[in-house]
Amino acid sequence: MNEKVSRRHFLKQCGRSVLLGLSLESLVLMAPRSHSQAMGLQKGYLGRKLSPFFTPLGDGSVRCELCPHLCEVGLGERGYCEVRENIGGRYYSLVYGNPCAVHVDPIEKKPFYHVLPSSRSFSIATAGCNFDCKFCQNWEISQARPDDTNNYDLSPEQAVELASQYECQSIASTYVEPTIFIEYMIDIGILAQKHSILKVMHSNGYINQKPLEELGNYLNAACIDLKGFSESYYRNLTEGSLEPVLETLKRLKRLGIHTEIVNLVIPGKNDDMKEVAAMCRWIRKELGPDVPLHFSRFYPLYKLKSLPPTPVSTLELARDTALKEGLQFVYIGNVPGHDAESTDCPRCNTRIIQRWGYKVQVLHLKKDRCDQCGQPIPGIWQLPQKT
Repeated sequence: MNEKVSRRHFLKQCGRSVLLGLSLESLVLMAPRSHSQAMGLQKGYLGRKLSPFFTPLGDGSVRCELCPHLCEVGLGERGYCEVRENIGGRYYSLVYGNPCAVHVDPIEKKPFYHVLPSSRSFSIATAGCNFDCKFCQNWEISQARPDDTNNYDLSPEQAVELASQYECQSIASTYVEPTIFIEYMIDIGILAQKHSILKVMHSNGYINQKPLEELGNYLNAACIDLKGFSESYYRNLTEGSLEPVLETLKRLKRLGIHTEIVNLVIPGKNDDMKEVAAMCRWIRKELGPDVPLHFSRFYPLYKLKSLPPTPVSTLELARDTALKEGLQFVYIGNVPGHDAESTDCPRCNTRIIQRWGYKVQVLHLKKDRCDQCGQPIPGIWQLPQKT
Protein backbone atom coordinates (compact mmCIF):
# COMPACT_ATOMS: atom_id res chain seq x y z
CA MET A 1 0.00 0.00 0.00
CA ASN A 2 1.32 3.43 -0.92
CA GLU A 3 1.26 5.56 2.27
CA LYS A 4 2.47 8.72 0.56
CA VAL A 5 -0.07 11.49 1.18
CA SER A 6 -1.65 12.50 -2.10
CA ARG A 7 -2.27 16.13 -2.99
CA ARG A 8 -6.02 15.40 -3.23
CA HIS A 9 -6.08 13.84 0.26
CA PHE A 10 -3.97 16.67 1.66
CA LEU A 11 -6.31 19.33 0.29
CA LYS A 12 -9.41 17.39 1.38
CA GLN A 13 -8.11 17.16 4.94
CA CYS A 14 -6.84 20.73 5.16
CA GLY A 15 -8.82 22.80 2.67
CA ARG A 16 -10.64 24.77 5.35
CA SER A 17 -7.34 26.20 6.53
CA VAL A 18 -6.45 27.97 3.27
CA LEU A 19 -5.40 31.58 3.82
CA LEU A 20 -5.72 34.30 1.18
CA GLY A 21 -6.90 31.79 -1.41
CA LEU A 22 -3.51 30.11 -1.73
CA SER A 23 -3.69 26.41 -2.48
CA LEU A 24 -0.96 25.02 -0.23
CA GLU A 25 -0.06 27.87 2.11
CA SER A 26 -0.75 27.68 5.84
CA LEU A 27 -2.25 24.21 5.76
CA VAL A 28 -1.95 21.73 8.63
CA LEU A 29 -0.26 18.61 7.29
CA MET A 30 -1.79 15.16 7.52
CA ALA A 31 1.60 13.51 7.21
CA PRO A 32 2.79 9.89 7.26
CA ARG A 33 4.44 8.57 10.44
CA SER A 34 6.08 5.71 8.55
CA HIS A 35 5.63 3.61 5.45
CA SER A 36 3.05 1.50 7.23
CA GLN A 37 1.27 3.85 9.61
CA ALA A 38 -0.27 7.28 9.09
CA MET A 39 0.82 10.04 11.43
CA GLY A 40 -1.80 11.49 13.75
CA LEU A 41 -2.05 13.89 16.67
CA GLN A 42 -1.69 12.57 20.20
CA LYS A 43 -2.24 14.43 23.46
CA GLY A 44 0.91 14.88 25.51
CA TYR A 45 4.59 14.68 24.69
CA LEU A 46 5.64 11.58 22.81
CA GLY A 47 9.32 11.22 23.64
CA ARG A 48 12.39 12.91 25.08
CA LYS A 49 16.04 13.48 24.22
CA LEU A 50 19.02 14.22 26.42
CA SER A 51 20.17 17.81 25.97
CA PRO A 52 23.86 18.68 25.64
CA PHE A 53 23.19 22.18 26.99
CA PHE A 54 23.23 21.78 30.77
CA THR A 55 25.65 21.55 33.70
CA PRO A 56 25.13 19.19 36.70
CA LEU A 57 25.36 21.10 39.98
CA GLY A 58 26.31 18.18 42.22
CA ASP A 59 23.16 17.88 44.33
CA GLY A 60 20.98 16.36 41.65
CA SER A 61 19.99 19.75 40.29
CA VAL A 62 21.19 21.11 36.94
CA ARG A 63 21.73 24.50 35.35
CA CYS A 64 20.33 24.91 31.85
CA GLU A 65 22.87 26.59 29.56
CA LEU A 66 20.57 27.12 26.58
CA CYS A 67 19.31 30.66 27.17
CA PRO A 68 20.14 33.63 29.42
CA HIS A 69 17.55 32.56 32.00
CA LEU A 70 20.16 30.00 33.14
CA CYS A 71 17.49 28.07 35.05
CA GLU A 72 18.66 26.01 38.00
CA VAL A 73 16.33 23.03 38.03
CA GLY A 74 15.83 20.50 40.79
CA LEU A 75 15.07 16.81 40.37
CA GLY A 76 11.74 16.26 38.64
CA GLU A 77 11.35 19.96 37.87
CA ARG A 78 11.30 21.96 34.64
CA GLY A 79 12.84 25.20 33.49
CA TYR A 80 11.10 28.44 32.56
CA CYS A 81 10.20 27.20 29.07
CA GLU A 82 8.37 24.13 30.52
CA VAL A 83 9.77 21.82 27.82
CA ARG A 84 12.96 20.66 29.60
CA GLU A 85 12.97 18.46 32.67
CA ASN A 86 15.55 17.26 35.17
CA ILE A 87 15.20 13.48 35.21
CA GLY A 88 17.64 11.73 37.53
CA GLY A 89 20.10 14.64 37.43
CA ARG A 90 20.17 14.82 33.62
CA TYR A 91 18.34 17.44 31.57
CA TYR A 92 16.00 16.30 28.81
CA SER A 93 14.11 17.98 26.00
CA LEU A 94 10.48 16.83 26.01
CA VAL A 95 9.68 18.22 22.55
CA TYR A 96 12.20 16.46 20.32
CA GLY A 97 10.30 15.21 17.26
CA ASN A 98 7.00 16.25 18.90
CA PRO A 99 5.71 19.34 17.05
CA CYS A 100 2.19 20.58 17.78
CA ALA A 101 2.05 22.69 14.61
CA VAL A 102 3.15 21.58 11.15
CA HIS A 103 2.28 23.80 8.19
CA VAL A 104 3.28 24.77 4.68
CA ASP A 105 3.66 28.57 4.54
CA PRO A 106 4.91 31.13 2.06
CA ILE A 107 8.42 32.17 3.12
CA GLU A 108 7.15 35.76 3.26
CA LYS A 109 4.99 34.83 6.26
CA LYS A 110 8.04 34.30 8.52
CA PRO A 111 8.65 37.12 7.38
CA PHE A 112 11.65 36.70 5.08
CA TYR A 113 11.68 39.18 2.19
CA HIS A 114 15.25 38.45 1.08
CA VAL A 115 15.10 34.65 1.02
CA LEU A 116 13.87 32.69 -2.04
CA PRO A 117 10.88 34.94 -2.84
CA SER A 118 7.47 33.22 -3.23
CA SER A 119 8.86 29.82 -2.21
CA ARG A 120 7.18 27.44 0.27
CA SER A 121 8.53 26.87 3.75
CA PHE A 122 7.81 23.73 5.76
CA SER A 123 7.03 25.26 9.16
CA ILE A 124 7.27 23.54 12.54
CA ALA A 125 6.62 24.49 16.17
CA THR A 126 6.42 22.69 19.48
CA ALA A 127 4.75 23.83 22.67
CA GLY A 128 6.59 26.24 24.97
CA CYS A 129 8.63 29.45 24.94
CA ASN A 130 11.33 31.18 26.99
CA PHE A 131 9.42 34.50 26.89
CA ASP A 132 5.92 35.41 28.01
CA CYS A 133 5.15 38.27 25.63
CA LYS A 134 1.94 40.04 26.57
CA PHE A 135 1.18 40.50 22.85
CA CYS A 136 1.88 36.94 21.68
CA GLN A 137 -0.27 35.86 18.74
CA ASN A 138 0.42 32.17 19.35
CA TRP A 139 0.03 32.15 23.11
CA GLU A 140 -2.19 29.04 23.07
CA ILE A 141 0.89 26.96 22.24
CA SER A 142 3.76 29.19 23.35
CA GLN A 143 2.47 29.33 26.91
CA ALA A 144 1.49 25.64 27.00
CA ARG A 145 3.37 22.57 28.22
CA PRO A 146 3.88 19.74 25.73
CA ASP A 147 1.83 17.58 28.09
CA ASP A 148 -1.23 19.69 27.23
CA THR A 149 -0.98 20.06 23.45
CA ASN A 150 -1.84 17.64 20.67
CA ASN A 151 1.48 16.64 19.13
CA TYR A 152 2.72 14.90 16.02
CA ASP A 153 5.33 12.15 16.12
CA LEU A 154 7.59 13.59 13.41
CA SER A 155 11.25 12.62 13.20
CA PRO A 156 13.83 14.88 11.53
CA GLU A 157 13.98 12.39 8.64
CA GLN A 158 10.22 12.59 8.14
CA ALA A 159 10.25 16.39 8.36
CA VAL A 160 12.82 16.62 5.56
CA GLU A 161 10.98 14.00 3.52
CA LEU A 162 7.71 15.92 3.80
CA ALA A 163 9.39 19.22 2.98
CA SER A 164 10.64 17.64 -0.24
CA GLN A 165 7.27 16.05 -0.94
CA TYR A 166 5.46 19.38 -0.71
CA GLU A 167 8.14 21.16 -2.75
CA CYS A 168 9.31 23.35 0.13
CA GLN A 169 12.70 24.99 -0.38
CA SER A 170 13.16 25.69 3.33
CA ILE A 171 12.26 24.27 6.72
CA ALA A 172 11.32 26.94 9.25
CA SER A 173 11.30 26.70 13.03
CA THR A 174 8.70 29.30 13.94
CA TYR A 175 5.41 30.27 15.71
CA VAL A 176 6.95 29.89 19.21
CA GLU A 177 10.56 30.46 20.28
CA PRO A 178 12.30 27.74 18.27
CA THR A 179 15.54 27.57 20.21
CA ILE A 180 13.66 25.74 22.99
CA PHE A 181 13.67 22.74 20.61
CA ILE A 182 17.23 23.33 19.42
CA GLU A 183 18.23 19.65 19.40
CA TYR A 184 15.38 18.95 16.98
CA MET A 185 16.37 21.98 14.88
CA ILE A 186 20.00 20.88 14.62
CA ASP A 187 19.16 17.35 13.51
CA ILE A 188 16.72 18.67 10.91
CA GLY A 189 19.37 21.14 9.73
CA ILE A 190 21.96 18.40 9.26
CA LEU A 191 19.60 16.47 7.01
CA ALA A 192 18.30 19.56 5.21
CA GLN A 193 21.82 20.43 4.08
CA LYS A 194 22.13 17.04 2.40
CA HIS A 195 18.91 17.67 0.46
CA SER A 196 19.68 21.27 -0.56
CA ILE A 197 16.87 22.62 1.64
CA LEU A 198 17.44 25.78 3.66
CA LYS A 199 17.09 25.73 7.46
CA VAL A 200 15.62 29.00 8.75
CA MET A 201 14.11 30.26 11.97
CA HIS A 202 12.00 33.08 13.36
CA SER A 203 13.35 33.68 16.86
CA ASN A 204 13.36 36.12 19.75
CA GLY A 205 17.16 35.82 19.80
CA TYR A 206 17.25 34.86 23.48
CA ILE A 207 19.95 32.19 23.35
CA ASN A 208 23.46 31.77 24.74
CA GLN A 209 26.61 31.84 22.62
CA LYS A 210 27.59 28.16 22.62
CA PRO A 211 24.24 26.71 21.53
CA LEU A 212 23.80 29.49 18.96
CA GLU A 213 27.16 28.70 17.40
CA GLU A 214 26.30 24.99 17.32
CA LEU A 215 22.99 25.77 15.66
CA GLY A 216 24.71 28.20 13.30
CA ASN A 217 26.52 25.31 11.63
CA TYR A 218 23.19 24.24 10.14
CA LEU A 219 21.26 27.51 9.92
CA ASN A 220 20.97 29.52 6.70
CA ALA A 221 18.79 32.45 7.78
CA ALA A 222 17.33 33.98 10.94
CA CYS A 223 14.48 36.41 11.37
CA ILE A 224 14.93 37.99 14.81
CA ASP A 225 12.30 39.87 16.79
CA LEU A 226 13.89 43.01 18.17
CA LYS A 227 10.82 43.71 20.24
CA GLY A 228 11.86 47.07 21.63
CA PHE A 229 14.98 49.01 22.43
CA SER A 230 14.97 49.35 26.20
CA GLU A 231 15.51 46.98 29.08
CA SER A 232 12.32 48.17 30.74
CA TYR A 233 10.27 47.26 27.68
CA TYR A 234 11.72 43.74 27.60
CA ARG A 235 11.33 43.28 31.35
CA ASN A 236 7.72 44.48 31.47
CA LEU A 237 6.33 42.99 28.27
CA THR A 238 8.37 39.84 27.62
CA GLU A 239 10.00 38.75 30.93
CA GLY A 240 13.30 38.76 29.08
CA SER A 241 16.05 41.31 28.52
CA LEU A 242 17.40 43.29 25.59
CA GLU A 243 21.17 42.88 25.78
CA PRO A 244 21.29 39.12 24.98
CA VAL A 245 19.17 39.75 21.87
CA LEU A 246 21.61 42.41 20.68
CA GLU A 247 24.48 39.98 21.27
CA THR A 248 22.67 37.34 19.22
CA LEU A 249 22.24 39.76 16.33
CA LYS A 250 25.94 40.64 16.37
CA ARG A 251 26.92 36.97 16.59
CA LEU A 252 24.69 36.03 13.64
CA LYS A 253 26.48 38.66 11.60
CA ARG A 254 29.87 37.23 12.60
CA LEU A 255 28.68 33.75 11.68
CA GLY A 256 27.66 34.98 8.23
CA ILE A 257 24.00 33.95 8.64
CA HIS A 258 21.51 36.02 6.64
CA THR A 259 19.45 37.99 9.16
CA GLU A 260 16.28 40.04 8.99
CA ILE A 261 14.76 41.96 11.92
CA VAL A 262 11.12 42.43 12.94
CA ASN A 263 9.97 45.21 15.24
CA LEU A 264 6.31 44.91 16.27
CA VAL A 265 5.20 48.50 16.91
CA ILE A 266 2.74 48.67 19.82
CA PRO A 267 0.85 51.90 20.55
CA GLY A 268 2.09 53.57 23.72
CA LYS A 269 4.69 50.87 24.38
CA ASN A 270 7.56 51.12 21.87
CA ASP A 271 6.38 53.73 19.35
CA ASP A 272 8.50 56.64 20.57
CA MET A 273 10.42 57.78 17.48
CA LYS A 274 13.51 58.75 19.47
CA GLU A 275 13.78 55.15 20.62
CA VAL A 276 13.09 53.91 17.09
CA ALA A 277 15.87 56.16 15.77
CA ALA A 278 18.28 54.87 18.42
CA MET A 279 17.44 51.28 17.46
CA CYS A 280 18.03 52.01 13.78
CA ARG A 281 21.36 53.71 14.51
CA TRP A 282 22.43 50.62 16.45
CA ILE A 283 21.43 48.34 13.58
CA ARG A 284 23.35 50.43 11.06
CA LYS A 285 26.47 50.64 13.22
CA GLU A 286 26.60 47.04 14.46
CA LEU A 287 25.02 45.09 11.59
CA GLY A 288 25.22 47.34 8.55
CA PRO A 289 22.81 49.49 6.52
CA ASP A 290 21.59 46.63 4.33
CA VAL A 291 19.96 44.46 7.04
CA PRO A 292 16.24 44.16 6.19
CA LEU A 293 14.04 45.68 8.91
CA HIS A 294 10.29 45.01 9.15
CA PHE A 295 8.03 47.35 11.14
CA SER A 296 5.00 45.19 11.84
CA ARG A 297 1.49 46.28 12.75
CA PHE A 298 0.17 45.24 16.17
CA TYR A 299 -3.35 43.90 16.59
CA PRO A 300 -4.93 43.48 20.07
CA LEU A 301 -4.18 39.96 21.34
CA TYR A 302 -3.55 37.93 24.48
CA LYS A 303 -2.88 40.30 27.41
CA LEU A 304 -3.01 43.55 25.40
CA LYS A 305 -6.54 43.33 24.04
CA SER A 306 -7.39 46.78 25.38
CA LEU A 307 -4.94 48.52 23.03
CA PRO A 308 -5.88 49.67 19.52
CA PRO A 309 -4.16 48.40 16.37
CA THR A 310 -1.07 50.35 15.37
CA PRO A 311 -2.00 53.31 13.16
CA VAL A 312 -0.54 52.86 9.70
CA SER A 313 0.76 56.41 9.97
CA THR A 314 2.91 55.36 12.94
CA LEU A 315 4.44 52.53 10.91
CA GLU A 316 5.12 54.94 8.05
CA LEU A 317 6.79 57.39 10.44
CA ALA A 318 8.95 54.58 11.86
CA ARG A 319 9.95 53.58 8.33
CA ASP A 320 10.81 57.17 7.42
CA THR A 321 12.90 57.38 10.59
CA ALA A 322 14.80 54.22 9.68
CA LEU A 323 15.49 55.43 6.16
CA LYS A 324 16.77 58.77 7.50
CA GLU A 325 19.11 56.82 9.80
CA GLY A 326 20.60 55.16 6.73
CA LEU A 327 18.90 51.75 6.60
CA GLN A 328 18.34 50.64 3.01
CA PHE A 329 15.66 47.95 3.18
CA VAL A 330 12.80 48.94 5.48
CA TYR A 331 9.38 47.30 5.25
CA ILE A 332 5.90 47.67 6.71
CA GLY A 333 4.27 44.38 7.70
CA ASN A 334 0.74 43.25 8.53
CA VAL A 335 -0.67 45.88 6.17
CA PRO A 336 -1.37 43.93 2.96
CA GLY A 337 -1.12 46.05 -0.14
CA HIS A 338 1.03 48.76 1.38
CA ASP A 339 3.70 50.01 -1.00
CA ALA A 340 6.37 49.43 1.67
CA GLU A 341 5.92 45.67 1.32
CA SER A 342 7.97 45.79 -1.87
CA THR A 343 11.73 45.90 -2.36
CA ASP A 344 13.35 48.83 -4.17
CA CYS A 345 16.97 49.20 -5.20
CA PRO A 346 18.68 51.59 -2.75
CA ARG A 347 20.84 53.00 -5.56
CA CYS A 348 18.52 53.56 -8.55
CA ASN A 349 15.08 53.10 -6.88
CA THR A 350 14.02 50.42 -9.36
CA ARG A 351 11.24 48.19 -8.00
CA ILE A 352 13.09 44.86 -7.64
CA ILE A 353 10.38 42.73 -6.00
CA GLN A 354 6.67 43.59 -5.99
CA ARG A 355 4.60 42.21 -3.09
CA TRP A 356 0.90 42.27 -2.31
CA GLY A 357 0.45 40.22 0.81
CA TYR A 358 1.83 36.81 -0.15
CA LYS A 359 1.55 37.45 -3.88
CA VAL A 360 5.08 38.11 -5.06
CA GLN A 361 6.59 39.04 -8.41
CA VAL A 362 10.35 39.28 -8.91
CA LEU A 363 10.89 42.09 -11.40
CA HIS A 364 14.49 43.24 -11.64
CA LEU A 365 16.75 40.84 -9.75
CA LYS A 366 19.57 39.07 -11.59
CA LYS A 367 21.23 36.56 -9.28
CA ASP A 368 21.96 38.84 -6.29
CA ARG A 369 21.97 42.24 -8.02
CA CYS A 370 19.63 44.86 -9.36
CA ASP A 371 19.54 44.19 -13.09
CA GLN A 372 19.29 47.91 -13.83
CA CYS A 373 22.33 49.31 -12.00
CA GLY A 374 24.20 46.28 -10.61
CA GLN A 375 23.65 47.16 -6.94
CA PRO A 376 24.20 44.07 -4.71
CA ILE A 377 21.01 43.05 -2.89
CA PRO A 378 21.68 41.05 0.30
CA GLY A 379 19.83 37.79 0.75
CA ILE A 380 19.56 34.19 -0.34
CA TRP A 381 18.30 34.14 -3.89
CA GLN A 382 19.08 30.57 -4.90
CA LEU A 383 19.40 27.21 -3.19
CA PRO A 384 22.84 25.94 -2.17
CA GLN A 385 24.30 22.85 -3.73
CA LYS A 386 23.59 19.51 -2.03
CA THR A 387 26.29 18.40 0.41
